[in-house]
Order: sequence, then C-alpha cells, then structure tokens
Amino acid sequence: MAPTASLLTSTLIGLSLAHSVFSFTPGFPYGSEKVRGVNLGGWLVLEPWITPSIFDNTGNSAIVDEWTFGQYQDYDTALSVLQNHWNTWITESDFAAIAAAGLNHVRLPIGYWAFELPYLQNAVQWASQYGLKVIVDLHGAPGSQNGYDNSGQRMGFPTWHSNQTNIQRTDDIIKTIASMFADQTDVVPIIAPLNEPAGYDGSAVLSAVTQYWYDSWGNIRYPYGTSETSNTVVLLHDAFQPLSYWEGFEAPPNYDGVAMDTHIYQVFSDAENAMSYQEHINTACGSQSSLSGFDLWLVVGEWSPAATDCAKYLNGRGIGSRYDGSYPGSTAVGSCTGLTGSASTFSSSYKTFLRQFWEAQVISYEAVTDGWLQWTWKAENADEWSYQAGLANGWIPQNPTNLMYPTICG
Repeated sequence: MAPTASLLTSTLIGLSLAHSVFSFTPGFPYGSEKVRGVNLGGWLVLEPWITPSIFDNTGNSAIVDEWTFGQYQDYDTALSVLQNHWNTWITESDFAAIAAAGLNHVRLPIGYWAFELPYLQNAVQWASQYGLKVIVDLHGAPGSQNGYDNSGQRMGFPTWHSNQTNIQRTDDIIKTIASMFADQTDVVPIIAPLNEPAGYDGSAVLSAVTQYWYDSWGNIRYPYGTSETSNTVVLLHDAFQPLSYWEGFEAPPNYDGVAMDTHIYQVFSDAENAMSYQEHINTACGSQSSLSGFDLWLVVGEWSPAATDCAKYLNGRGIGSRYDGSYPGSTAVGSCTGLTGSASTFSSSYKTFLRQFWEAQVISYEAVTDGWLQWTWKAENADEWSYQAGLANGWIPQNPTNLMYPTICG
C-alpha cells in the first residue's frame, strides 16, 4: 500500500485481512463466467451525441454539456426537459430487452449530482426483476476528471485532481453509494469509483488517481464503518495507461475484490479513421496480446462496433468528424453518408462489416479477459453505436454467443 494511504484503511486491512481474503464472495462468478453487457449511456449523464435533440432544441450553441444545460437556461425549463428525459430514455422495457438479448450486466454511468435521484434505485429494481447485474459507475466527478462532456462538464483541462475538496467530495459520494448497495451485491456486485480519469495529462493526475484508488478500495470494501467487509467488487479504470503500468496494483493476497476496466475504441485518431475494414478487424483480433495475462479481473467496459467518428457531436457539440475532415486539423478519409445515423441508410456490406467487427471484438475480449460491456444501449441518431439498433438490424446476434464468424480471428 502507498505510504500516503489512509491510516484508517491500513488499520481496517490489518484487522480483517485474514477474514476478507478467504470469504470474499461477489454477486457474480467473475473469472469463471463472462461478463456480457451494455452501457446505459446518456441517461443519467447527458451526452450531446447520444441525444443531440436535447441540445439542438435549446437553440443555444454554448450549451455543450449537462453543466451548461443548467447554467444557460431557465431552471424550470432545464428541469422539465431533464425529468422527461430521465423518465423516458431508459425504462423497465429496456431492462427486459437487455435480458432477453442474453446479456447479464448493465453499466450505469451516473454523475455526482444525480446518484440520489430515484432513477438509480429504479434501475436496480428493474435489474433485479430481470436477472441483470448493475455496475454503478461514477462517470462525472466534481471539477471533471477528464474534461470530456460525458463527465458533465467539458473543459480544456480537468480540475478534479488538483483540488483536494473535489477529491474529498468524490470520496464521500463513493462512501454513500457503497453504503446504499452494500447489502445488495446480488444485484449491484460492482462499483466503479471513477470513469476515465485523464492519466495522459501527467504525473499529477496519476498520483491523485492512484491515491484515490487506494481510498476507494477502503471506502467500497468497508462500507459499514467497522472492520466488517462487503462483497462489492471495486472496478478501477486504467486511466489510459497500458495494463503493464498497473501490474501488481491492489493485487492479491493483500487486496481482494478488485477488477480493472479498460476502454477500447478505434475512432478517436486520424490514423484509426483511415483504417480499412480489414485493418479494424485485425486490430481487434490483435488486442488479445495486450489484454492477456493481467493479474486482476479485467473487463472491457466500453467498446463499440463503430469504426468512424462520424456520429454527430461524437467529438463534442459543434465539433466535426475526422473521417469527413470537418474536425479541426484533420484530413478527410471520405463522406460520412451511410456510415452513421439511421441503419436504414446502411449498405448490406457495411452491416456485414459491423457484424464481423462486433464478433472480432467479442471473441477477442472473451478469449483473454473476464468479459465486456458495449457502449451503448441506444442513441437517437447513431445506430452504428447502438446495441438496440444492432439487434434490430442484424449485426448483433439475438444471443451474444451465436457467432456467424467464429474463426474471424483465426
């Protein structure tokens, strides 16, 4: 443990290490059964590309995230739109459809401002009803941990890590969430204490994140204020570092109940947008070497069959796409027509590729990790990203084990 880890956590570990190492029983058999799931993106944290209409309807181009959605509108107007969205974007019928599609987990991104709303409890109740497991994922932290709009607040450089008050608030939120679900690990087996902290921004971020991971383990595994441990899995994120960076971190025998989340996309660079369909598939198959042999449970908690950044607002509201050259400084690969939007505009060859790319990723992730969760369940106008649309249009099988291209990776 790092020398700066809290004395309380150290004491608790000492008190109960022998007990917890031998009695940790998660609410899902991680390591022996694969996680197969989907993210409920854009519900309890707005994302402009998932629901562009919500942002376009404001008529204000300065509204680019949930923060400015509240900042630049009348309170009642903003609240009315948000409540309608919360009540309709994800409902019980979505949980029924997700379970019917042979999935076993949902990952629920939530902002620090939203976890006490009734929707989180509704989601857990629906999951229980349909036999699904919920990963509660803190997707937005005070000050923003990455500056992305999906943290709730888009900014040039994140400020979560540089303000101890932000970090302490986040610790307190995780304590509250851990306490809420400590005795419901049969439905909420995992808490992810922070999505995608921007480790690429340097050592100050990584130092803060490392300490926060230590504190989160204590906060999640000891939710009762005593030496009694919970059975809740702590899902860390790799902070955009190679898995080798985290080798040995919070690993057995000194820690138990820890898993690592890594996110894999092939759309956020010029080079990736310029790849051929076969190169995308080869890259997916090739990911097996970098993912294999990690010392914690490992899940690919976000990935997608999308192979371009064509989806409207994917790079941020008002920002274009690398693929068609409308992103600042990019070189066009081609037109986005027929590659995003409604599946009714997709050619049969494109849908065949989406199926092959989907299968190459599922095969690869199941071969060397403990499972996967696709981003995302639904989107207003970006069917290439939507699990729901993939099911309806044939590039995602009705059961994720029914593969058409089982040897696509060789």
